[in-house]
Amino acid sequence: MNFGTVFRAFDTVVALREAARRFKGTADSAESGLTGTAGRGLTGHLEARLTNVVVAALKEAFDRDHARLELERAQIEEERRRADEERRRAEAAMQMELRRQAAERELGRLRLLAATAFVGWIAAVALLIARLGSASSTSRSVLAVGWLFLLSGLGATFVAQGRVGRFEVDANRPLDEGSAGAAALWLIIAGLAVSAASLLF
Repeated sequence: MNFGTVFRAFDTVVALREAARRFKGTADSAESGLTGTAGRGLTGHLEARLTNVVVAALKEAFDRDHARLELERAQIEEERRRADEERRRAEAAMQMELRRQAAERELGRLRLLAATAFVGWIAAVALLIARLGSASSTSRSVLAVGWLFLLSGLGATFVAQGRVGRFEVDANRPLDEGSAGAAALWLIIAGLAVSAASLLF
């Protein structure tokens, strides 16, 4: 047996074994590389899905908060509108009450003038009846002018009361008893003065 041949055969086996070991190591590293790549791909896919889920949840939370804020803003606007409407109603009611009180005061003044004119006219009639035999024609004429003034003042108070009543009904009319209301006082004063002056004749 040749030792050279044995050594060559042994070297060949060792070389084959080393080659097999290298081939196996390359295959293992390739397999581990493929496994790592697959693992990294799966991890990246899971991270992407998790990121999408988190983004969707945040978007939904933001949308919900936005909707809640819009609802609260709408409620605040509605409450403000109702408060403004109630304030306008209260102001309108106050204005109507002030108008009613002003009309009542003016009607009271005109009724007092009407009563004064009527009582003055009754007094002038009683004066004429009391002095029927002794009154001169001038006294009777002056007393008749006094009656005319008093009755005109009485009529003017009635006209003014009608105008004030229309003011109380119509919210757009200003309080104005007209020239009749202003003239009524002077007509009554003139009628009483003339009726009293008739005693001098």
